[in-house]
Amino acid sequence: MPQPPQAEVGVVTLQSESLPMESELRGRTRAYVTSEVRPQVGGILRKRLFTEGAEVHEGDVLYEIEPAAYQAAYNSAKGALAQAQATLRAARPKAQRYRKLVELDAISKQDSEDALASLQQAEASVLVAQADLESARINLDHTKVRAPVSGRIGTSTYTQGALVTADQTTALATINQLDPIYVDVTQSSAQLLSLRRRLKDGTLKSVDGKVPVSLILEDGSRYAYEGALEVVVSEVDEATGTVKLRAVVPNPDHDLLPGMYVSAMLSMAIDEKAILAPQQAVSRNNKGEATVLVVDDAGKVQSRVVQTGQAVGSRWVITTGLAAGERVIIEGLQKVRSGDIVHAVNVEPAGVPVQDGKSTSPAAPQPSPKAVASHQAN
Repeated sequence: MPQPPQAEVGVVTLQSESLPMESELRGRTRAYVTSEVRPQVGGILRKRLFTEGAEVHEGDVLYEIEPAAYQAAYNSAKGALAQAQATLRAARPKAQRYRKLVELDAISKQDSEDALASLQQAEASVLVAQADLESARINLDHTKVRAPVSGRIGTSTYTQGALVTADQTTALATINQLDPIYVDVTQSSAQLLSLRRRLKDGTLKSVDGKVPVSLILEDGSRYAYEGALEVVVSEVDEATGTVKLRAVVPNPDHDLLPGMYVSAMLSMAIDEKAILAPQQAVSRNNKGEATVLVVDDAGKVQSRVVQTGQAVGSRWVITTGLAAGERVIIEGLQKVRSGDIVHAVNVEPAGVPVQDGKSTSPAAPQPSPKAVASHQAN
């Protein structure tokens, strides 16, 4: 009896590729530096010297506190220092004269020691007066409340005429340094352990230098500047089972503001032998497992259970179940089943260009594959 005609199916021969392993992690932006402006002396606010929401520079005067009382204290301390210095000028020559007189037995030793003690007391009084003057000068200077850091200042919580104190808990204003800016994201501890295990056994190759980080903003657009991963916190959050990662991202235009929700793409390692299969080759069985149909060297169809990783364009990363050189069916899946003998035709999935014998990742999924001219007989 004549043999039934073999079904024709389109296959793709898998090849290993070098693939950056990207993780998409959710997180929020945080100011690089946050500084709360507080008064260091008490008094009445006389002036506010900044525009709310504007850029300020370190050392800029933001507020003025009524300085009259502090100016008076400074003047008093200055006078006390002058008085102490005058006493010292009188005590020094007296002590010198008494030292010479006691050598001549012209005065008693006790008188010489008393003169020396008066000199030392005068010297100590000058030191105390100098310290008091410096303290008064510092307090007077603090009546001008200056910006501790450069950045964008927020709204003022106090207005002209308000009474402020040195130990108050409420800040006068808050300054955020926005360039660069932090991006805090979280990764599950299980994913981090898996990554480290694969790096250790050589399955993955680490990326040289710092891990690059690119951002996807809330509106779906890609942020113009790329940052780098700086910190991996050395403890796991007990409530969520996640590890915090912190990236530093340039923000020269101040497009990113603290508290914004972003997605961070991290290329944390390179899989030198990644296997990628077209998404149309992968289906699910009644157990929910991912399966593909493979054509062996004899032209026989085999059903293979695989494990899929991340999606790269219109392909799945296959972590287990397939190897380089195997042929998977992407056309004619409905016409065959496991055990059938088929006629396999090499096809090229649309959107996956072939370069030097290796396919590259497509930018986006395409509707259907396109048959290649040559056929392979079995």
